[in-house]
Amino acid sequence: MIDMLKQPKTNPGAGCAVAVAPASNEDRVQAVLAAFARPTAKKFPAWLQTIRAAAAVDAAKVGFSTIRDEEWKFTNMAPLLQLPLHPAQKSGLAPGLKDISGFTFGLDCYRLVFVDGYFCAKLSSLPGKNNDLQLGSLAEYAEANPSEMRKHLTRHACGGMNFFTALNTAYFQDGAFVSIAAGKTADKPIHLLFIGASEQPGSTSLPRNLILAASGAELKIIESHVSLSDAPRVANGVTELALGPNARVEHCMVQQESEQAFHVATVQAVLSKDSRWTSHSISLGARVARNQIQARFDAEGGEAILNGLYLGGGDQLVDHHTVVDHAMPHCASHEFYHGVMAGRAHGVFNGKIFVRKDAQKTDAKQTNRNLLLSDTAMIDTKPQLEIFADDVKCTHGATVGQLSDESLFYLQARGIGVENARRMLIQAFASGVIERIGIAPVRAYLEERLAGRFLPAQK
Repeated sequence: MIDMLKQPKTNPGAGCAVAVAPASNEDRVQAVLAAFARPTAKKFPAWLQTIRAAAAVDAAKVGFSTIRDEEWKFTNMAPLLQLPLHPAQKSGLAPGLKDISGFTFGLDCYRLVFVDGYFCAKLSSLPGKNNDLQLGSLAEYAEANPSEMRKHLTRHACGGMNFFTALNTAYFQDGAFVSIAAGKTADKPIHLLFIGASEQPGSTSLPRNLILAASGAELKIIESHVSLSDAPRVANGVTELALGPNARVEHCMVQQESEQAFHVATVQAVLSKDSRWTSHSISLGARVARNQIQARFDAEGGEAILNGLYLGGGDQLVDHHTVVDHAMPHCASHEFYHGVMAGRAHGVFNGKIFVRKDAQKTDAKQTNRNLLLSDTAMIDTKPQLEIFADDVKCTHGATVGQLSDESLFYLQARGIGVENARRMLIQAFASGVIERIGIAPVRAYLEERLAGRFLPAQK
């Protein structure tokens, strides 16, 4: 652990330097929880307050995640505890539209904008009154739709043994609520844009999102996280998705925070009979990014497709953990994760497919491919299968390698310069994931970002 508290401090009363014992992890966690527990203006319904209080107890009990924990052994979050962590404050000054135009993908969509975790109506674009499609601030809907909220909010990603999810559950102040009625298709994609604007080190936003698709409904969701400040801030978000029978939801998360930021994301989807969830997790920014993507089948016939692309350079650390819980028979899951690491970057992929005893006829595939562009870049990959049924088709595999000398020679032999040849091969590798995104403007935006990501354009 990096410990910034080991320097001797001066005791004014004694007039000499004395060594102060560094605070323990437990002390730091208690200090963090105390900072977040201060009274806030927002009061939630009693049923939710009870859940939040229990989550605060869970967070204190579980403690901060360290490399001693099996699920975090490759991802050192200790530098985060060196920050003066405190809840982000709601700002009265929203950034102007000119400040966020570069983050909108040029999409014709409905958009919910959140600044430091709080809903900003001024920058948002919502549909007119429409009972079939409900969009807005989660904090507002928590009181307006108590029955629907009570059934799903905090029920799918409740914290348990995860400190960051428990912290979010206990202290979130706002987030996005999306609900579409049975048999309806949203006429436009829905963009959830989260902007980190605070310049205070340690400012921590805790957005909580709830996405509900009733029976036979269809939605396309883009969830993006960006920074307007280079301050070492923290985003710790949780997104819960509940799909009704035969529902279709595509969820694309694009993370491009500043390279001083810490980003922790938990996505939990629950699938009903014959439903289909497609997830894309694109991680481009942040000093440390940890993405926990999880799917659970609650009925037969469901399908989950999990795609991921993580790019790292400099000293970035990018971690993807996936869990697909085949709790019911006749379900399918397919995972495709690609990583590209340059400089001294560190990539982590840990994918678990869990097939329960009665989940016969499961069809599950998992592929993780990684590309190292320097001798100092690093990848830790750990695909896992835990199978307790005997009539299943399950495969997994992982590869780590460098650019092929033969492929580079082939391109150079056709008059393509070495830098452009490298760029073409890197972009082709990454595009294997990008091209799976079903929202054309997002695909085009990401392809443009990929071009020249690691190499300057050759003149």
